[in-house]
Amino acid sequence: MRQLRLAKDAMDRDWAGPLDLDAVAAHAGYSRYHFVRAFKAVYGQTPGRYLSRRRIERAEELLRSANLTVTEICALVGFSSLGTFSKRFKEQTGSTPSAYRTKHAGRGAALIPGCYALLWAGGFPSRDAGAPGPDRPGEDRNSGEAR
Repeated sequence: MRQLRLAKDAMDRDWAGPLDLDAVAAHAGYSRYHFVRAFKAVYGQTPGRYLSRRRIERAEELLRSANLTVTEICALVGFSSLGTFSKRFKEQTGSTPSAYRTKHAGRGAALIPGCYALLWAGGFPSRDAGAPGPDRPGEDRNSGEAR
């Protein structure tokens, strides 16, 4: 039981990253399939559904408070498919992301500019994290070439 709680805490902490079910299960000391069964028995849903719910909760917060597009929010909360994000969002909230924003945005404080929200979240996840880029140490910012 303690291992399941630790695995759930890790998912709560790293909700925006991809779910490596094998790694989480191994960390908890379970096989992949036993972990899914045990997690569902304790928390009432599979790890994937749990993580999806956490991501949608974060998306709700961003839709209410940040001046970002639905596509940008989709990527920031860890979904790789806009269609899946929209479908899961509607299943959980009863409305599409755009309709949710229209209904809930503007209540309270002004929207956070998208550039600040992206900066706070660390920007968009890199599609090719190993690819050289202008912001890597030892590379010329203008050309992307090593110095």
